[in-house]
Amino acid sequence: MAQEGVGREKECRLAERIDVSIIRDLPYATRSEAQKLDLYFAAGRPAPSPVIIWMHPGGFEEGDKDGSAIAPLAIIHVIKLFQPALERGYAVASINYRHSQEAIFPALIHDIKAAVRWVKANAATYGFDPERVAAWGSSAGGYLAAMLATTGGIKELEDLSLGNPGFSSRVAAAVDWYGPIDFSMMDEHHTQIGQPAHVHEASSPESRLMGAAVNTIVEKCKAASPCTYAGPDSAPLFIQQGKGDPIIPYPQSIMLADRMKVALGEDKVYLELVPKVGHADPVFFTNENVHKVMNFLDRHLKWGTKACSCQK
Repeated sequence: MAQEGVGREKECRLAERIDVSIIRDLPYATRSEAQKLDLYFAAGRPAPSPVIIWMHPGGFEEGDKDGSAIAPLAIIHVIKLFQPALERGYAVASINYRHSQEAIFPALIHDIKAAVRWVKANAATYGFDPERVAAWGSSAGGYLAAMLATTGGIKELEDLSLGNPGFSSRVAAAVDWYGPIDFSMMDEHHTQIGQPAHVHEASSPESRLMGAAVNTIVEKCKAASPCTYAGPDSAPLFIQQGKGDPIIPYPQSIMLADRMKVALGEDKVYLELVPKVGHADPVFFTNENVHKVMNFLDRHLKWGTKACSCQK
């Protein structure tokens, strides 16, 4: 499976229980150096296996598929995070995408959709099941996961020139950890829960992503919100956020969950608001919580035999 010029690491030990192969820096498109992904899969996994596409945090302007970042809250221990998925027989594609310094919205949406198409187009090569592709991300990556969940059929958000135009960018399920949802409403939601409002400033990460102060481009922000696209064709969605999050106000998650429940039914949408927990809190990354995420994905990708304890 390794390709010439592509780094591969063989048999990286995870908690002395499984071995994982890693293939790094596979290009899923060629317009930008950012359009690359790393593949993780455990030795002996059944094939074809489901795939999780992981999208890193970093305020749309930093972070990396390998978990590195400048901001402490954007640093991810990816091997530890992916371990429960790998143990259950999933593969993981950890992707980079263009940051706001390089290209503004909708470039990053074009990128993540191109990555989904690449995964499906290369399913036979890597032993993937193209019908069981899920999206998962935290913070900025959580927003991207929610966009993949809701925009599978939105042609205006596809750039098929990035490659593999014959494949769909739909995902079968998605996990949004504390992602922003409607940039134009974030300050209203901050104020609603007694937090300082600052997203309207032209220097905010959301404004830089959108190319202008978000309060001056409300309609463009609506076009960038997963709430706009939530419908009966959306994918089942798992949402978690801390109620003490000072960066993304938690009413954003409530708004998305409410919209998705109307579109899909309550059995396909899970929202958990964790009291007294901030942004990117370690509680989300505990083994217990990650297994809760995996139970949700098992259920909705019809994979494995574990019951989904996170659902009522």
